Amino acid sequence: MGRDAPILIDQEGGRVQRMRPPHWHAYLPALDQMRRASDPLRAQWLRHRLIAADLHEVGIDVNCAPLADLVEPQTHHILRNRLYGDTVEGVVAAARTAAEGLLAGGVLPVLKHIPGYGRASVDSHKALPRVSVPLDDLRDRDFAPFAALNDMAMGMTAHIVLDAVDRDRPATTSARAMRMIREEIGFDGLLMTDDLSMEALSGDIDARAAASIAAGCDVVLHCNGERDEMEAVVAACGAMGPDAARRAEAALAQRRMPELADIEALRDELGALTGEDT
Repeated sequence: MGRDAPILIDQEGGRVQRMRPPHWHAYLPALDQMRRASDPLRAQWLRHRLIAADLHEVGIDVNCAPLADLVEPQTHHILRNRLYGDTVEGVVAAARTAAEGLLAGGVLPVLKHIPGYGRASVDSHKALPRVSVPLDDLRDRDFAPFAALNDMAMGMTAHIVLDAVDRDRPATTSARAMRMIREEIGFDGLLMTDDLSMEALSGDIDARAAASIAAGCDVVLHCNGERDEMEAVVAACGAMGPDAARRAEAALAQRRMPELADIEALRDELGALTGEDT
């Protein structure tokens, strides 16, 4: 690249784990671990400190985690066990702890999915979720964890239509949703899209990219690796504006070397807390 570019991965543990056995360790689905562990927050820190160790060892310095979406009765099964709980306070504590574990291991966290994806009853990889509840309900639950975590340096949008905010566009491509994220939720970190290739979005890939940037996203994520699509996305996005560049610089300034740790001892401790062989 000619520069120290960040390298991103989705390594939540559980189903969303790109690096897997036999070369790397497996982890319980996050919700299962939160419910099983004798000390859930300590286990959450250990999990993410260990994930960071795996990532840092191979040169990956950004992980698209933690999640601050809330478990709801209708949460789609593809998302449910990736989450940390169903209370605002519990999810904020778990997400903050996860971020601290990643940072201690030299890996930057990305908070997702802003402004909240827990009410989705369809999988946004396959279709566009739509939520039709009053704005006050969204403020009280969906937005609240992200407002409490709005100091994090990077975040990822949700491909979801919130009728009370913008019934015509998913949050990723909605200027109204972006203003709400910036002004009401108060998130001033580097804001990236979820993967543009997901079927929740419509139109050609370059149109999706351009719409996301025009709405107010700082960065787009295009994750399928098709060269012609990559070139189209780059052309559609153009250069970073000054606000996006400032946020990117602030996020990357948090990169640091991992704190010293006995990784095997931490792994044993996590196993003891969860009853799992890690």
